Amino acid sequence: MITTTQIEMALGHVDDPDLGRSLMELGMIENIQVEGKKVSFDLVLTTPACPMKKKMSDDCVAAIHEYVDREAEVEVHLTSRPQPQQPDDQEALKGVKHIIAVASGKGGVGKSTVAVNLAIALARTGAKVAIVDADIYGPSIPIMLGVQDEEVYGHQEGEKTYMLPVEKYGLKMMSVGFFVSPEKAMAWRGPMASSTLKQLLTDTLWGEIDYMVVDMPPGTGDIQLTLAQTLPVSGAIIVSTPQQVALADVVRGVELFRNEAINIPVLGFVENMAYFTPAELPDNKYYIFGRGGCRRMAEQMNIPLLGEIPLVQSIAESGDNGKPAALFSPQAVHDPVRDAFDALAQNTIKELCKLNIK
Repeated sequence: MITTTQIEMALGHVDDPDLGRSLMELGMIENIQVEGKKVSFDLVLTTPACPMKKKMSDDCVAAIHEYVDREAEVEVHLTSRPQPQQPDDQEALKGVKHIIAVASGKGGVGKSTVAVNLAIALARTGAKVAIVDADIYGPSIPIMLGVQDEEVYGHQEGEKTYMLPVEKYGLKMMSVGFFVSPEKAMAWRGPMASSTLKQLLTDTLWGEIDYMVVDMPPGTGDIQLTLAQTLPVSGAIIVSTPQQVALADVVRGVELFRNEAINIPVLGFVENMAYFTPAELPDNKYYIFGRGGCRRMAEQMNIPLLGEIPLVQSIAESGDNGKPAALFSPQAVHDPVRDAFDALAQNTIKELCKLNIK
């Protein structure tokens, strides 16, 4: 006869691949039910789109067959814990599991390029992904995703009219760029810009979203403070380039999120334009802006380095023509640029998993 204790002991041999600790120790096994040789339980994931969920589920079944009974019929229910209830003015965000802020200490480091391709790479894992262009003064997401001519429509929900996000490449997106002429300069005062950002986020009908990537404006001003103080941001990613002048601004970006009034975890750094790789020599790396600067900064500040993105002409071209580099192309099954963004997505998910366990 199979007992609940036997199942608990067997599952104690199964570790979370990212965290290296037992699923039982992490509290990820709940509602164990045993009836004869039929066994069922909930595997509570740290994030709904966890890329290792199938491996963990298979390992659980294998452990029960090895340590308890090879003939046991095992049913694993994959689930995740509900998110905290949103305030009334954030009702539209109630289905959003994680909000990831992509920031930079200064402009010109490729922050928007990283945000767009990170969103694409996350969507390629099977997750439901949204991207918000919070760079009020210089919105670029519509161009980079080829939706600059799209219209935003309204939808009545009860007594409130919400905006419907534009959709493409499996992403839901919203940007102030949908509402203003690209030829006009954005001359917004701080309070107006902050109010506009909040409206873009809370007046859009997002639905169920696993990861919302927010492309922040560069620097440490009103927009960052508005986002940090009014939204349940899961964590921030800070983008830099290898140059010393860019790395100096990274410290200010980290301190903004670590400020006691904000207290948002920094998931890690991304070093963009880390090295140059010629298209005709894809295995060669030339560190034209310096080498290892962001990695050393990450080690000094005890913050993970989530990815190193190469300086490749195709990345800029893909942004200009509305087809992000992280999109899958059957003509290029092994693409170093896409592989770099895929690695960034996997490392981002891993860091979110670690945060959810703490």
